[in-house]
Amino acid sequence: MTRRFDTAITLLDEANAQDPNMVAAAAGPRPGELVYAQRMSETLGRVYPQAGEELRLAARAQHLKRWTLPRTDFPPDRKGYFAWRNAAKRMHADLAADLLSRAGYEGDQVGRVQALIRKERVKRDAEAQALEDVACLVFLEHYFSAFAAKHDDEKLIGILRKTWAKMSETGHRAAMKLPMDAHARSLVEQALAG
Repeated sequence: MTRRFDTAITLLDEANAQDPNMVAAAAGPRPGELVYAQRMSETLGRVYPQAGEELRLAARAQHLKRWTLPRTDFPPDRKGYFAWRNAAKRMHADLAADLLSRAGYEGDQVGRVQALIRKERVKRDAEAQALEDVACLVFLEHYFSAFAAKHDDEKLIGILRKTWAKMSETGHRAAMKLPMDAHARSLVEQALAG
């Protein structure tokens, strides 16, 4: 990539490193959104190694400073969830635009990264679909087991079906190769069987 790409990644990581929510990591507790962003980049590189610069930037900025827009600021119902999710996409895209501009990106490239973060035309745009695949894969690999411990199996199977429907065939193949504990694997199998 380029010097400005490296600068942009540094700026994105510095922003996410401000997350006060720490998660366990091999090297000790680390800011949660920084860990998430790095997992997004790692998964993108593994599943879509040919990804271009804008997609790589969008993956790193997917949840940029998400902790500043808490889910609890929105109604607890389904409508509130979608309102929060859409507000978060807009916020991530706007914050990313500022940091990318500071790194030297302009116009069309910034706009493209923003469109990817907002997942515009997700089923018709191969890069937006790749970003959706990566987000689903990161959830399944790194967050699903902890999430599953808080919910009943019926709800989890429904969530897995919805997650699967968001993914492409490339995403499906990558998901089937993920390491999962026995319970998570069983839930995935039940979701796909239904």
